[in-house]
Amino acid sequence: MTRDQKDNLFVLVKSLSKSEKRQFKLYVGRLGVNEDSKFLMLFNILDKLSTYDESVIIKKGIVKKQQLSNLKAHLYKQILISLRLNPSHQNIRIQIREQLDFATILYHKGLYKQSLKILDKAKSLAISHEEKNIAYEIVELEKVIESQYITRSLSNRADELTIQAKELSVQNVLTSKLSNLSLQLYGLFLKTGYVKNDEEHRIVTKYFHDRLPKYDINNLGFREKLWLYKSYLWYSFLTVDFLSSYKYASKWVDLFYENKDMIQLNPVFFLKGNHYLLEALYYLRQHEKFKESLERFENVTQKKWFHTDDNVEGLAFLYIYNNKFNLYFMEGRFKAGLPLIDEVLDRLKIYKDRIDEHHIMVFYYKMASMYFGAGELKKCIQYLDKIISNKSLQMREDLLCFSRILNLVAHYEAGLDYNLDVLIRSTYKFLIKMEDLHEVQKEIIKFLRGLGDIYPHEVPAAFTRLHKKLKEFENDPYESRAFLYLDIISWLESKIENRPIAEIIRGKFEANQLEK
Repeated sequence: MTRDQKDNLFVLVKSLSKSEKRQFKLYVGRLGVNEDSKFLMLFNILDKLSTYDESVIIKKGIVKKQQLSNLKAHLYKQILISLRLNPSHQNIRIQIREQLDFATILYHKGLYKQSLKILDKAKSLAISHEEKNIAYEIVELEKVIESQYITRSLSNRADELTIQAKELSVQNVLTSKLSNLSLQLYGLFLKTGYVKNDEEHRIVTKYFHDRLPKYDINNLGFREKLWLYKSYLWYSFLTVDFLSSYKYASKWVDLFYENKDMIQLNPVFFLKGNHYLLEALYYLRQHEKFKESLERFENVTQKKWFHTDDNVEGLAFLYIYNNKFNLYFMEGRFKAGLPLIDEVLDRLKIYKDRIDEHHIMVFYYKMASMYFGAGELKKCIQYLDKIISNKSLQMREDLLCFSRILNLVAHYEAGLDYNLDVLIRSTYKFLIKMEDLHEVQKEIIKFLRGLGDIYPHEVPAAFTRLHKKLKEFENDPYESRAFLYLDIISWLESKIENRPIAEIIRGKFEANQLEK
């Protein structure tokens, strides 16, 4: 990672649009401070730098080195205040929070009636937009004020607020339990990937059901249903139940399409739901539904009413382009998909500060797979090396493992077998260390290791034997996950039939379409 990405202030300054920079300078002007104020001078210096360099700032003489951290902290705060005032960032949550702040100020001035009036409107707005945590805060402040603002209706009002607070509290506790469960399952999935055997399946199932709170689906609002579907989705993915994953991802996405206001309020959850829906359809090889869902998803993100900001733009790029790769893979159109790689690399330069390293490596794996399918093996190996050589990388163990398996196959296919034995040994050790050595991987490694001991005319028969062996695992719930990352069956068929792998996959796709 480059140094400029490590300095939070520099990254924030570089993330500002032209209009946001202009507003910041107007905001500073409204403060009535001197135009030569030190924090504004620091802002202008950082704005002109292409990479963060502290020595350049010190040489400008605006501040001593020991005072720089305080000046940076002050500038950071002022930029955030300016951004909060920007109309483009005035979403419903900020508006409700602002009304709560206004009501609090009025309360402290003893203007109870005015404060209660603002709180009542803010509460209605919060409840209608499923912002129940803020709604609970508002009710709690209403209770404090009502205890000091004596009216004849206090007894009825007290009962009303008590009931409302209890209802919101119950809903918030349920949401918290479901969101905790969803996050824990997601964390488990990122660390280990799919379950590998019956024992892991049993552990994950027990973990899920022990933490799943009791609920009545008829009493759940939008927010509670969203976290419920997310929890079931992660459980389904972990246990390699893609049909169930599709079911709950569909419920997640339909929830948004049935409540379109929520798309604007929660665009990130809308994006994520669509991504997981597409991922499930990809694993189920439902091409028409996949293509239709991807087009619908992309069309919505391009609508004028669709809320967008830096974060949403970055995530929309991440999810849409990941699934564009998958569409090419599904159709076996690897060479046609090569221009997509350059497009993604260009966009990654734009979004480098908004996309974490794990997802960048996932893109690299997809690029490597695209090059492998297109027969450009050296480029395939080049992108796999970016993953394998990254020692600080924190990403799913299964992707790390299959990067090495694909690397082995690509080296063999490219004729780079001079160090194949070394690669086989290092891959074998890595898989054992990761506790991810499965029958499919064992057979592939054993096959590649033995190729050097057989005569050239015996190679086709060896490919056929491995193909027959691996076909036995194709419907195994734990072993078949190997084929999600690397279509080794199609590769073997391409060697047996002496045809390009893209042609094999394309033929299977077309045959599948005719059957439908």
